[in-house]
Amino acid sequence: MPTEEHICPVRAVTRGPKAHFFGYYDKPPWDASGRWLLALEAEAVDRMPQPGEAAVVGVVDLETGRFDPVAETRAWNWQQGCMLQWLPSAPDREIVYNDCVDGRHVAVVLDVHTGRRRLLPRPIYSVAHDGRSALSISLARLAHARPIVGYAGVADPWADDPHPAEDGVWWMDLATGESRLVVSLDRVARFEPEATMRDAAHRFEHVTLAPGDRRFFFLQRWPRLEKGRPFHDRLLTAGVDGADLHVLATGLVSHFDWRDPDHVLAWASAAERGTHFHLFTDRTAEVETVGADVLTKDGHCSYSPDRRWILSDVYPDVEWRTRLLVYEVAANRRVDVGRFHAPRRLYQVPGIRCDLHPRWSRDGCSVCIDSAHEGARQMYVVDVSAVVG
Repeated sequence: MPTEEHICPVRAVTRGPKAHFFGYYDKPPWDASGRWLLALEAEAVDRMPQPGEAAVVGVVDLETGRFDPVAETRAWNWQQGCMLQWLPSAPDREIVYNDCVDGRHVAVVLDVHTGRRRLLPRPIYSVAHDGRSALSISLARLAHARPIVGYAGVADPWADDPHPAEDGVWWMDLATGESRLVVSLDRVARFEPEATMRDAAHRFEHVTLAPGDRRFFFLQRWPRLEKGRPFHDRLLTAGVDGADLHVLATGLVSHFDWRDPDHVLAWASAAERGTHFHLFTDRTAEVETVGADVLTKDGHCSYSPDRRWILSDVYPDVEWRTRLLVYEVAANRRVDVGRFHAPRRLYQVPGIRCDLHPRWSRDGCSVCIDSAHEGARQMYVVDVSAVVG
Protein backbone atom coordinates (compact mmCIF):
# COMPACT_ATOMS: atom_id res chain seq x y z
CA MET A 1 0.00 0.00 0.00
CA PRO A 2 1.40 3.47 -0.87
CA THR A 3 2.82 5.56 1.97
CA GLU A 4 0.39 8.23 3.19
CA GLU A 5 1.48 11.87 3.25
CA HIS A 6 0.05 14.28 5.83
CA ILE A 7 1.19 17.68 7.06
CA CYS A 8 -1.45 17.68 9.82
CA PRO A 9 -2.12 15.10 12.55
CA VAL A 10 -4.58 12.39 11.42
CA ARG A 11 -6.36 10.26 14.03
CA ALA A 12 -8.52 7.20 13.43
CA VAL A 13 -11.67 7.54 15.54
CA THR A 14 -13.33 4.26 14.50
CA ARG A 15 -11.95 0.80 13.85
CA GLY A 16 -12.98 -2.48 12.23
CA PRO A 17 -13.83 -5.16 11.50
CA LYS A 18 -17.09 -3.41 10.55
CA ALA A 19 -17.17 -0.33 8.33
CA HIS A 20 -17.81 3.09 9.87
CA PHE A 21 -18.68 6.24 7.96
CA PHE A 22 -20.76 9.40 8.14
CA GLY A 23 -21.76 10.20 4.57
CA TYR A 24 -21.88 13.54 2.85
CA TYR A 25 -19.80 16.68 3.30
CA ASP A 26 -22.45 19.30 4.06
CA LYS A 27 -23.08 18.88 7.80
CA PRO A 28 -20.85 18.52 10.91
CA PRO A 29 -20.89 15.15 12.70
CA TRP A 30 -19.75 16.76 15.98
CA ASP A 31 -22.23 17.62 18.74
CA ALA A 32 -22.27 21.07 20.37
CA SER A 33 -19.60 20.09 22.92
CA GLY A 34 -17.16 18.67 20.34
CA ARG A 35 -16.81 15.39 22.26
CA TRP A 36 -19.37 13.22 20.46
CA LEU A 37 -19.21 12.28 16.79
CA LEU A 38 -22.08 10.72 14.85
CA ALA A 39 -21.32 7.63 12.75
CA LEU A 40 -22.92 4.76 10.88
CA GLU A 41 -21.75 1.17 11.28
CA ALA A 42 -22.35 -1.49 8.62
CA GLU A 43 -20.92 -4.75 7.37
CA ALA A 44 -17.79 -4.04 5.30
CA VAL A 45 -19.17 -5.21 1.96
CA ASP A 46 -18.21 -4.05 -1.52
CA ARG A 47 -21.78 -3.65 -2.80
CA MET A 48 -24.77 -1.35 -2.44
CA PRO A 49 -27.17 -1.89 0.49
CA GLN A 50 -30.00 -4.31 -0.18
CA PRO A 51 -33.67 -3.44 0.52
CA GLY A 52 -34.29 -3.85 4.24
CA GLU A 53 -30.60 -4.09 5.12
CA ALA A 54 -29.85 -2.18 8.31
CA ALA A 55 -26.99 0.07 9.33
CA VAL A 56 -26.38 0.97 12.96
CA VAL A 57 -26.66 4.62 14.00
CA GLY A 58 -24.17 5.43 16.72
CA VAL A 59 -22.16 8.01 18.61
CA VAL A 60 -18.37 7.93 18.97
CA ASP A 61 -16.91 9.21 22.24
CA LEU A 62 -13.78 11.03 21.06
CA GLU A 63 -12.23 10.82 24.54
CA THR A 64 -12.49 7.06 24.93
CA GLY A 65 -12.92 5.91 21.31
CA ARG A 66 -16.04 3.94 22.21
CA PHE A 67 -18.82 3.52 19.62
CA ASP A 68 -22.25 3.50 21.27
CA PRO A 69 -25.18 2.23 19.14
CA VAL A 70 -28.36 4.26 19.53
CA ALA A 71 -30.61 3.12 16.64
CA GLU A 72 -30.82 1.34 13.29
CA THR A 73 -31.76 2.63 9.85
CA ARG A 74 -32.93 0.85 6.72
CA ALA A 75 -32.62 3.94 4.53
CA TRP A 76 -28.97 4.56 3.75
CA ASN A 77 -26.27 4.44 1.10
CA TRP A 78 -22.47 4.66 1.11
CA GLN A 79 -22.36 8.18 -0.37
CA GLN A 80 -24.85 10.11 1.76
CA GLY A 81 -25.50 7.80 4.67
CA CYS A 82 -28.98 8.38 6.08
CA MET A 83 -28.70 12.20 6.27
CA LEU A 84 -27.67 11.70 9.91
CA GLN A 85 -27.09 14.94 11.84
CA TRP A 86 -27.50 16.75 15.14
CA LEU A 87 -30.76 18.68 15.24
CA PRO A 88 -29.71 22.37 15.22
CA SER A 89 -32.30 23.26 17.88
CA ALA A 90 -30.79 20.70 20.32
CA PRO A 91 -27.25 19.85 19.11
CA ASP A 92 -26.28 18.49 22.53
CA ARG A 93 -28.86 15.70 22.62
CA GLU A 94 -31.17 15.25 19.61
CA ILE A 95 -30.31 13.70 16.26
CA VAL A 96 -32.37 13.35 13.08
CA TYR A 97 -31.94 10.77 10.34
CA ASN A 98 -33.88 8.88 7.66
CA ASP A 99 -35.35 5.40 7.96
CA CYS A 100 -37.75 3.06 6.15
CA VAL A 101 -40.84 2.16 8.22
CA ASP A 102 -43.84 0.17 6.99
CA GLY A 103 -42.73 0.51 3.37
CA ARG A 104 -42.23 4.28 3.32
CA HIS A 105 -39.35 6.67 3.85
CA VAL A 106 -39.60 8.71 7.03
CA ALA A 107 -37.40 10.83 9.27
CA VAL A 108 -36.67 10.02 12.91
CA VAL A 109 -35.90 12.52 15.68
CA LEU A 110 -34.13 10.76 18.56
CA ASP A 111 -32.94 11.99 21.96
CA VAL A 112 -29.68 10.06 22.38
CA HIS A 113 -29.79 10.48 26.17
CA THR A 114 -33.37 9.38 26.92
CA GLY A 115 -34.14 7.26 23.85
CA ARG A 116 -37.29 9.30 23.17
CA ARG A 117 -38.14 8.84 19.50
CA ARG A 118 -40.68 10.35 17.14
CA LEU A 119 -41.38 9.80 13.46
CA LEU A 120 -41.94 12.40 10.76
CA PRO A 121 -43.94 11.49 7.62
CA ARG A 122 -41.28 12.47 5.08
CA PRO A 123 -37.52 11.94 4.86
CA ILE A 124 -35.23 14.91 5.43
CA TYR A 125 -32.79 16.25 2.87
CA SER A 126 -31.82 19.72 4.17
CA VAL A 127 -32.56 20.78 7.75
CA ALA A 128 -33.10 24.46 8.54
CA HIS A 129 -30.38 26.15 10.56
CA ASP A 130 -32.86 26.80 13.39
CA GLY A 131 -33.93 23.14 13.44
CA ARG A 132 -37.62 23.93 13.06
CA SER A 133 -38.21 22.73 9.48
CA ALA A 134 -36.61 20.77 6.67
CA LEU A 135 -36.80 20.26 2.92
CA SER A 136 -37.54 16.84 1.48
CA ILE A 137 -37.48 15.11 -1.92
CA SER A 138 -38.47 11.67 -3.15
CA LEU A 139 -35.65 9.30 -2.27
CA ALA A 140 -37.55 6.50 -4.01
CA ARG A 141 -37.23 8.42 -7.28
CA LEU A 142 -33.49 8.64 -6.76
CA ALA A 143 -33.37 4.91 -6.03
CA HIS A 144 -34.19 4.09 -9.64
CA ALA A 145 -32.92 7.28 -11.35
CA ARG A 146 -29.54 7.47 -9.53
CA PRO A 147 -29.21 4.59 -7.07
CA ILE A 148 -25.94 5.72 -5.46
CA VAL A 149 -27.81 8.55 -3.66
CA GLY A 150 -31.18 6.84 -3.31
CA TYR A 151 -32.59 4.35 -0.82
CA ALA A 152 -33.63 0.93 -2.08
CA GLY A 153 -36.86 -0.79 -1.15
CA VAL A 154 -39.62 1.80 -1.71
CA ALA A 155 -41.49 2.09 -5.01
CA ASP A 156 -41.75 5.51 -6.68
CA PRO A 157 -45.46 6.14 -7.41
CA TRP A 158 -44.46 8.52 -10.22
CA ALA A 159 -41.79 6.31 -11.81
CA ASP A 160 -43.49 6.41 -15.21
CA ASP A 161 -44.10 10.18 -15.15
CA PRO A 162 -41.11 12.16 -16.53
CA HIS A 163 -41.94 15.24 -14.44
CA PRO A 164 -44.89 14.76 -12.07
CA ALA A 165 -46.76 17.82 -10.86
CA GLU A 166 -47.42 16.03 -7.56
CA ASP A 167 -43.76 15.53 -6.60
CA GLY A 168 -40.67 17.71 -6.13
CA VAL A 169 -39.26 19.65 -3.19
CA TRP A 170 -41.38 19.54 -0.04
CA TRP A 171 -41.23 21.78 3.03
CA MET A 172 -41.87 20.00 6.35
CA ASP A 173 -42.45 21.28 9.89
CA LEU A 174 -40.20 19.21 12.18
CA ALA A 175 -42.48 19.69 15.19
CA THR A 176 -45.79 18.70 13.62
CA GLY A 177 -44.85 16.81 10.44
CA GLU A 178 -47.03 19.17 8.39
CA SER A 179 -45.72 19.40 4.82
CA ARG A 180 -46.43 21.11 1.52
CA LEU A 181 -45.04 20.90 -2.00
CA VAL A 182 -43.13 24.09 -2.80
CA VAL A 183 -41.45 23.34 -6.15
CA SER A 184 -42.73 20.56 -8.42
CA LEU A 185 -40.77 18.60 -11.01
CA ASP A 186 -43.32 19.61 -13.62
CA ARG A 187 -42.88 23.31 -12.90
CA VAL A 188 -39.09 23.15 -13.19
CA ALA A 189 -39.20 21.03 -16.36
CA ARG A 190 -41.32 23.76 -17.96
CA PHE A 191 -39.27 26.66 -16.55
CA GLU A 192 -36.93 28.16 -19.19
CA PRO A 193 -36.74 24.73 -20.89
CA GLU A 194 -33.79 23.50 -22.91
CA ALA A 195 -34.18 21.35 -26.02
CA THR A 196 -32.65 18.30 -24.32
CA MET A 197 -35.38 18.33 -21.67
CA ARG A 198 -38.12 17.31 -24.10
CA ASP A 199 -39.59 13.91 -23.15
CA ALA A 200 -36.84 13.40 -20.55
CA ALA A 201 -37.34 12.06 -17.02
CA HIS A 202 -36.36 14.70 -14.44
CA ARG A 203 -35.19 14.41 -10.86
CA PHE A 204 -33.97 16.69 -8.07
CA GLU A 205 -30.80 16.22 -6.04
CA HIS A 206 -28.70 18.05 -3.43
CA VAL A 207 -31.34 20.38 -2.00
CA THR A 208 -29.62 22.79 0.43
CA LEU A 209 -31.03 25.67 2.48
CA ALA A 210 -29.13 28.95 2.57
CA PRO A 211 -28.02 30.60 5.81
CA GLY A 212 -31.11 32.36 7.11
CA ASP A 213 -33.35 29.59 5.70
CA ARG A 214 -35.20 31.85 3.27
CA ARG A 215 -33.94 30.30 0.02
CA PHE A 216 -32.48 27.01 -1.13
CA PHE A 217 -30.59 25.63 -4.11
CA PHE A 218 -31.13 22.30 -5.82
CA LEU A 219 -29.94 20.34 -8.84
CA GLN A 220 -32.29 19.43 -11.66
CA ARG A 221 -30.95 16.47 -13.64
CA TRP A 222 -32.19 14.61 -16.72
CA PRO A 223 -30.60 11.90 -18.95
CA ARG A 224 -27.93 12.80 -21.46
CA LEU A 225 -28.04 10.86 -24.73
CA GLU A 226 -24.53 11.80 -25.84
CA LYS A 227 -21.41 9.93 -24.73
CA GLY A 228 -19.64 11.05 -21.59
CA ARG A 229 -21.42 12.43 -18.54
CA PRO A 230 -24.70 10.47 -18.16
CA PHE A 231 -26.92 13.42 -17.30
CA HIS A 232 -27.52 17.13 -17.84
CA ASP A 233 -27.42 19.54 -14.88
CA ARG A 234 -29.10 22.78 -13.90
CA LEU A 235 -28.49 24.52 -10.59
CA LEU A 236 -31.54 26.49 -9.46
CA THR A 237 -32.58 28.51 -6.42
CA ALA A 238 -35.98 29.29 -4.98
CA GLY A 239 -37.60 30.72 -1.88
CA VAL A 240 -38.80 28.28 0.76
CA ASP A 241 -42.32 29.16 -0.37
CA GLY A 242 -41.38 28.28 -3.96
CA ALA A 243 -41.24 31.88 -5.14
CA ASP A 244 -38.56 33.55 -7.29
CA LEU A 245 -37.33 30.47 -9.13
CA HIS A 246 -33.95 31.24 -10.71
CA VAL A 247 -31.42 29.31 -12.84
CA LEU A 248 -27.90 29.89 -11.51
CA ALA A 249 -25.96 27.56 -13.80
CA THR A 250 -26.57 25.06 -16.57
CA GLY A 251 -24.31 22.54 -18.30
CA LEU A 252 -21.97 20.75 -15.92
CA VAL A 253 -22.67 21.36 -12.23
CA SER A 254 -21.16 19.14 -9.54
CA HIS A 255 -20.51 20.19 -5.91
CA PHE A 256 -21.45 23.39 -4.10
CA ASP A 257 -21.97 25.33 -0.89
CA TRP A 258 -23.62 28.56 0.22
CA ARG A 259 -21.09 31.23 1.22
CA ASP A 260 -23.83 33.45 2.60
CA PRO A 261 -27.56 34.00 1.89
CA ASP A 262 -26.81 35.55 -1.52
CA HIS A 263 -23.81 33.63 -2.93
CA VAL A 264 -23.30 30.01 -4.01
CA LEU A 265 -19.89 28.42 -4.65
CA ALA A 266 -20.11 25.63 -7.25
CA TRP A 267 -17.87 23.55 -9.49
CA ALA A 268 -19.63 24.36 -12.74
CA SER A 269 -19.31 25.49 -16.31
CA ALA A 270 -20.07 29.19 -16.71
CA ALA A 271 -20.29 30.63 -20.24
CA GLU A 272 -16.85 31.77 -21.43
CA ARG A 273 -15.25 31.26 -18.02
CA GLY A 274 -14.98 27.51 -18.48
CA THR A 275 -15.34 24.89 -15.76
CA HIS A 276 -13.98 26.01 -12.39
CA PHE A 277 -15.16 26.80 -8.93
CA HIS A 278 -17.40 29.81 -9.51
CA LEU A 279 -19.14 32.10 -7.04
CA PHE A 280 -22.67 32.84 -8.26
CA THR A 281 -24.73 35.75 -6.98
CA ASP A 282 -28.27 34.52 -6.45
CA ARG A 283 -31.06 35.99 -8.62
CA THR A 284 -28.52 37.74 -10.88
CA ALA A 285 -26.18 36.86 -13.77
CA GLU A 286 -23.08 37.80 -11.74
CA VAL A 287 -20.32 35.15 -11.64
CA GLU A 288 -16.82 35.26 -10.14
CA THR A 289 -14.19 32.53 -10.62
CA VAL A 290 -12.56 31.32 -7.40
CA GLY A 291 -8.99 30.00 -7.30
CA ALA A 292 -8.81 29.37 -11.05
CA ASP A 293 -5.06 28.69 -10.99
CA VAL A 294 -4.93 26.55 -7.82
CA LEU A 295 -8.36 24.89 -7.45
CA THR A 296 -8.17 22.98 -10.71
CA LYS A 297 -10.16 19.84 -9.85
CA ASP A 298 -13.72 19.12 -8.79
CA GLY A 299 -14.24 18.24 -5.13
CA HIS A 300 -16.64 18.28 -2.19
CA CYS A 301 -16.30 21.94 -1.20
CA SER A 302 -17.45 23.81 1.90
CA TYR A 303 -16.68 27.10 3.62
CA SER A 304 -15.13 27.18 7.07
CA PRO A 305 -17.36 28.53 9.85
CA ASP A 306 -15.60 31.94 9.56
CA ARG A 307 -15.80 31.80 5.73
CA ARG A 308 -12.04 32.48 5.39
CA TRP A 309 -11.21 29.02 4.04
CA ILE A 310 -12.65 26.53 1.56
CA LEU A 311 -12.24 22.84 2.34
CA SER A 312 -12.29 20.23 -0.42
CA ASP A 313 -11.05 16.85 -1.54
CA VAL A 314 -9.92 15.70 -4.98
CA TYR A 315 -10.88 12.42 -6.66
CA PRO A 316 -8.14 9.74 -6.91
CA ASP A 317 -5.21 10.39 -9.24
CA VAL A 318 -3.35 7.85 -11.40
CA GLU A 319 -1.64 6.52 -8.26
CA TRP A 320 -5.05 5.97 -6.63
CA ARG A 321 -4.56 8.68 -4.06
CA THR A 322 -7.07 11.31 -3.12
CA ARG A 323 -6.08 14.71 -1.75
CA LEU A 324 -7.44 16.72 1.15
CA LEU A 325 -6.90 20.48 0.81
CA VAL A 326 -7.81 23.86 2.24
CA TYR A 327 -7.83 27.11 0.30
CA GLU A 328 -7.41 30.56 1.86
CA VAL A 329 -9.79 32.79 -0.09
CA ALA A 330 -8.22 36.20 0.58
CA ALA A 331 -4.68 35.04 -0.21
CA ASN A 332 -5.57 32.71 -3.13
CA ARG A 333 -3.46 30.10 -1.30
CA ARG A 334 -3.97 26.34 -1.41
CA VAL A 335 -2.55 23.97 1.19
CA ASP A 336 -2.62 20.21 0.54
CA VAL A 337 -3.26 18.78 4.00
CA GLY A 338 -2.76 15.16 3.03
CA ARG A 339 -2.88 12.38 0.43
CA PHE A 340 -4.77 9.18 1.16
CA HIS A 341 -4.73 5.88 -0.69
CA ALA A 342 -8.10 5.11 -2.31
CA PRO A 343 -8.55 1.33 -2.83
CA ARG A 344 -9.25 0.77 -6.48
CA ARG A 345 -11.81 -1.95 -5.78
CA LEU A 346 -14.16 0.61 -4.22
CA TYR A 347 -14.20 2.64 -7.44
CA GLN A 348 -14.95 -0.30 -9.72
CA VAL A 349 -18.54 -0.78 -8.51
CA PRO A 350 -20.92 2.21 -8.87
CA GLY A 351 -22.02 3.65 -5.56
CA ILE A 352 -19.53 2.09 -3.16
CA ARG A 353 -16.54 4.40 -3.58
CA CYS A 354 -15.17 5.95 -0.41
CA ASP A 355 -14.80 9.68 -1.03
CA LEU A 356 -13.25 11.70 1.80
CA HIS A 357 -16.34 13.95 1.99
CA PRO A 358 -14.49 16.34 4.36
CA ARG A 359 -16.57 18.08 7.05
CA TRP A 360 -15.57 21.02 9.25
CA SER A 361 -15.81 20.87 13.02
CA ARG A 362 -17.98 23.55 14.57
CA ASP A 363 -14.91 25.57 15.66
CA GLY A 364 -13.18 25.26 12.26
CA CYS A 365 -10.06 23.65 13.76
CA SER A 366 -10.63 20.05 12.70
CA VAL A 367 -11.91 18.09 9.72
CA CYS A 368 -13.66 14.70 9.74
CA ILE A 369 -13.24 12.39 6.75
CA ASP A 370 -14.33 8.92 5.66
CA SER A 371 -11.39 6.99 4.23
CA ALA A 372 -10.34 3.46 3.34
CA HIS A 373 -6.60 4.17 3.13
CA GLU A 374 -5.87 1.55 5.83
CA GLY A 375 -7.89 -1.07 3.97
CA ALA A 376 -11.35 -0.65 5.51
CA ARG A 377 -13.85 2.22 5.42
CA GLN A 378 -13.38 4.17 8.67
CA MET A 379 -13.64 7.70 10.06
CA TYR A 380 -10.70 9.99 10.82
CA VAL A 381 -10.23 13.42 12.39
CA VAL A 382 -7.59 15.72 10.93
CA ASP A 383 -6.30 18.61 13.07
CA VAL A 384 -5.94 21.57 10.67
CA SER A 385 -5.60 24.26 13.35
CA ALA A 386 -1.92 24.88 12.54
CA VAL A 387 -2.85 25.66 8.93
CA VAL A 388 -6.01 27.71 9.35
CA GLY A 389 -4.74 29.55 12.39
